[in-house]
Amino acid sequence: MKHTKMSLREVAAKTSPQIQQEVELTFSVSDRIYQLMLDRGLTRKQLAEAVGRRPSEVTKWLSGQHNFTLRTIAMLSSYFNAPIIEPVH
Repeated sequence: MKHTKMSLREVAAKTSPQIQQEVELTFSVSDRIYQLMLDRGLTRKQLAEAVGRRPSEVTKWLSGQHNFTLRTIAMLSSYFNAPIIEPVH
């Protein structure tokens, strides 16, 4: 079996702009949630309890592997009293 080694740049170059944008946005949301948690000194468990979710779901949010809904983003923005994403006006 032939193994091919591709660099991350090569993989990214072969990824559609739409997928690249999706990944970038997902990680931006995850990073923002994590920063808000740090700012408030919250653990994953504490955030999960505060918003009525399981800690495993918060872990998914922070991993960059969660497909956020607008409802979830709005709920988190409300909880933190801070925007998770900034809509363009």
